[in-house]
Amino acid sequence: MTTPAPAPTPGPSPSRVLICDDQELIRMGLRMVLDSQPDLTVVGEAADGDAAIAGAAALAPDLVLMDVRMPGLDGIAATEHLCAQPHAPRILVVTTFDLDEYAYAALRAGANGFLVKDAPAEEILVTVRAVLRGEVMVAPSLTRRLVERFVLQPSTSASAQRGRLAALTDREREVLALVARGLANGEIADRLFVGETTVKTHLGRILTKLGLRDRIHAVIFAYESGLIRAGD
Repeated sequence: MTTPAPAPTPGPSPSRVLICDDQELIRMGLRMVLDSQPDLTVVGEAADGDAAIAGAAALAPDLVLMDVRMPGLDGIAATEHLCAQPHAPRILVVTTFDLDEYAYAALRAGANGFLVKDAPAEEILVTVRAVLRGEVMVAPSLTRRLVERFVLQPSTSASAQRGRLAALTDREREVLALVARGLANGEIADRLFVGETTVKTHLGRILTKLGLRDRIHAVIFAYESGLIRAGD
């Protein structure tokens, strides 16, 4: 009697993506790119923020690609709403470089990264997968430009923010300032003559001590607290 071959072990389920954009052609293009990959699947589309919120509740996506300028509820308000929910999906904002004010507002609302609308397919996939892994995908050059334009002066709570800086060691302040200037971990390691793992350890402690969510919010804090100023 022939023993049947064991059934193949199923691979991990593809990550679920919801696309929110008021332009149908943009949605179609993103769907074609994402659905061509075995590890990604588009589970729904939405044309405005309200539909994105409803779709996220019904479909439980792992990631939402969120446009910012849409009729009705915009992507910033929708991002803020989704990020406040338990088990919130990751949010990747679909933007253009001439809409920096929306990009900055989306950061404050909890977005996990940015995707430029006319990005090539390969860049889209790299960015999507990185955000799904838990990374924050914003180029250092864009981070600096956003912050320099919209955090030119310390905020009204700057004194309170400066008080929080007291929790950091001198080396941690140094690392935070270099992060805010747009340096990657490897560049910071070279500048300080330490290992990249040491830089990651310092950054993790900075986030914990200051109660910050990620690297991007650390950059914003550095400017708002007055640790560094635009043009430094």
